[in-house]
Amino acid sequence: MLEFLQEKVESVVKNLRGYGKLSESNVADAVREVRLALLAADVNYQIAKDLCDEVKKKCLGEEVLKSIQPGQQFVKIFHDEMLRLFSEGNPELSSARPLRILLTGLNGAGKTTTAAKLALHFRKRVKEHRIALVAGDITRPAAVQQLQTLGKSIDIPVWFWPEEKTPADLARRARAEAEKERIAVLIFDAAGRLDLDEALLAELKEVSAIIEPQETLLVADSATGQSAVKIAQAFKEHVPLTGIVLSKFDGDARGGAALSMQRTAGIPVKFLGVGEKPDAFEVFDPERLVGRILGMGDIVGLVEKAQEAFDADSMVKMEEKLRKNSFDLQDFIDQMRFMRKLGPMENLLGMIPGMPKVASSGFDEKRMRRVEAMVLSMTPQERRKPDILNAKRRQRIARGSGTSVTELNDVVHRFEEMKKMMSRFSRGKGGGPEKMLSRMMGKRG
Repeated sequence: MLEFLQEKVESVVKNLRGYGKLSESNVADAVREVRLALLAADVNYQIAKDLCDEVKKKCLGEEVLKSIQPGQQFVKIFHDEMLRLFSEGNPELSSARPLRILLTGLNGAGKTTTAAKLALHFRKRVKEHRIALVAGDITRPAAVQQLQTLGKSIDIPVWFWPEEKTPADLARRARAEAEKERIAVLIFDAAGRLDLDEALLAELKEVSAIIEPQETLLVADSATGQSAVKIAQAFKEHVPLTGIVLSKFDGDARGGAALSMQRTAGIPVKFLGVGEKPDAFEVFDPERLVGRILGMGDIVGLVEKAQEAFDADSMVKMEEKLRKNSFDLQDFIDQMRFMRKLGPMENLLGMIPGMPKVASSGFDEKRMRRVEAMVLSMTPQERRKPDILNAKRRQRIARGSGTSVTELNDVVHRFEEMKKMMSRFSRGKGGGPEKMLSRMMGKRG
C-alpha cells in the first residue's frame, strides 16, 4: 500500500504546483486521485470517502494559509487526516505484570511466527526476561513444532504438554505453571482455522475465559482483502479483542483493508510484522506510518534499528577514518554487513526522507553481493590500499570472485569517487545520501 499511495500523492502534489492556490476545481481533482488510490489499496470504501471528504472540506476552508504552496497545503491536510484516522484507540500494551497475552487469527495469517516475534519484542525492547510461549494450536499440523523451533532460535521457552488433549486443558496447565514459575509475560498461541467457524470461536471463547488475558491480539494478514473487516468483527463478538497485529506488512503493495479494521471494528493496530525474521517486528506508530505513506520517511524507525545493532567502538573508529579520509574497502565491507543486520536494503531506504523512490526503483542487492565477493577476494593489504592493484592482481581477484576485470575496475573507480564524496559530506559539502547511493550503485546522479 505504501508505495502505491506514495506515487499517487507525489503525482497529486506535482500537479498542484502549477496552481497559484487551492480551488474547488483542483482540490476535487486531487481528492479524486487520492480516493481512487485508497480504494485500489483495498481501503474500505466508506473510510476512503469520509477521509477524502474531510480533506476536501479543509482544503477549501478559511484556515488554509495563503503563503503556503498548494501542494504543501494539500500534503499537510492529508497528513493530519490520515494521522487522525490511524490514531483512534489505545495502541499501548497493558503494563500489568504478570501479563497474559492471547493470540488469535486464521491459519496462514502468521500467528505462530508473530508469537515468537512478540516474545522477542519483550526480551529486547521491554527488557523482560521471564517470558514463556505456549503452543496452544494443536489443530494445525506442525504448529507446535514450528513454535518450538522459533522459541529455540530466540532462546525463549515454549511450553507444551502432549498429555493435555484440548486447548482448554493446555490453557489451565499453562496458567498454573506461569503462576508457579512467576512468569512476567505469558503468550498463548491459540488455534486457528482456514475459515471462521463456530467450533473455532467457541474454543477460543473457552480458552480466553481460562487464561483471562489482559491483551487479546488478532493477527491479520496485511494482504487480506475486504473480508479482513468481517473477520475482525466476528472475533470481536466472541472474545474481547484489544488490538491487531498486521503481519506481512512488507510483502504486499495493498494492505488497506487490514488497516480499515482499526476504524470499522474499533480495534487499534498495535504491531506490524515487516519481514520473516523474529526481529522484523515494529510497534505501530501512526505518525511514522503516515510519514512513510507521504514519502517523508521514518528516520526514527531507522535510528531504532541502528541502535539495536549499534557498536559504539566501531562508530568512533569510523568517524575518525572519515575525518582523516582513510576510509578503505575493508571499512566499506564492514559497513555493508552492519546495514544487513538492520534488514533488507529496500526497507531501510524507504525509511529515509526523500529515499522511498530510490528504494522502489529496485535496489540491486545481487550487485552488492558481487561487490562484496570482489573485496573479499583481495588481500588485507589490497583492501587498505586499492592503488597497489596492478593488472596481475586484478586478474587474480576477478577469477577468485567469479567476476570480470572490467567489473572490478568499475568498482574500484566508483569506490574512489564515493570516498571523495564521503569526505566532502563529512565536512558538510554537497553530495547528500541520494547522490552517494547513486554513485555506490553505479548510477550517474
